[in-house]
Amino acid sequence: MKAMPTRRVTRLMVVLALLPLAGACSDDHDGASGGPSVAGTLRVAGSGEQVVIATDNGLRLRPADGRGVTVDDRVDEHWSHHGKVWTLDLSCAHRTTGDGACPRMPYVEIPDGVSVTATARNAGVDVAGVAAALDITTVNGDVTVTRSGRDDADVRLSTRNGSVRATSVEARQVHAATTNGDVVIGCAAVPSGVSAATVNGSVDVTVPHDSPPYRVGASTDNGRATVAVPVRGADRAHSMTLTTVNGDVDARRD
Repeated sequence: MKAMPTRRVTRLMVVLALLPLAGACSDDHDGASGGPSVAGTLRVAGSGEQVVIATDNGLRLRPADGRGVTVDDRVDEHWSHHGKVWTLDLSCAHRTTGDGACPRMPYVEIPDGVSVTATARNAGVDVAGVAAALDITTVNGDVTVTRSGRDDADVRLSTRNGSVRATSVEARQVHAATTNGDVVIGCAAVPSGVSAATVNGSVDVTVPHDSPPYRVGASTDNGRATVAVPVRGADRAHSMTLTTVNGDVDARRD
């Protein structure tokens, strides 16, 4: 197996104590290679923090071993923050040749409980094992999510030219959309709501076998719609909206 490149760890810090010192510091911070921090008594990022990632390439999100965010050292990183929202811009302006060539799918490792918003372009986004609220968007590429999410948070996945495929997802609500591609959602925990939409492709949603009845709206213009989840007695707290124009629509329990 090829050894993983040496990584530098960027730790997101928030003030635990010495709160009076925070007033003397700007709420915006540009992180150097060592990563962002604020003065005072500090701890690493935790629940309630949000990481916003932007890249012109693709992205791989993976779980962090500890409480810090680890960034692929083959890309250039620029950090800024406002309150509990940390923004990470990835680029490869100075990494074009040799062993340091820019990877098309750099990785970022995320601690548990940190919400993630990621925007990519012209490549896919792959998420595996990340226990976080997720809002993932790309334009020309697939969005793939495996064993990720939290049952008390939402998962939002979208692309324009590509498929959305999520398996073993835990989420309070799942929203998935594309224009040209399939939407396939497999839930490991019972969601209160699912919305899945495409134009040219099929929609396939699977919820756990012990899921309650759902209010289901399933429609297609050129294909078949099959609803195999219970619907009788569904309350307003559980609903599905599944739509396509050219393709099949399926909803089932596993």
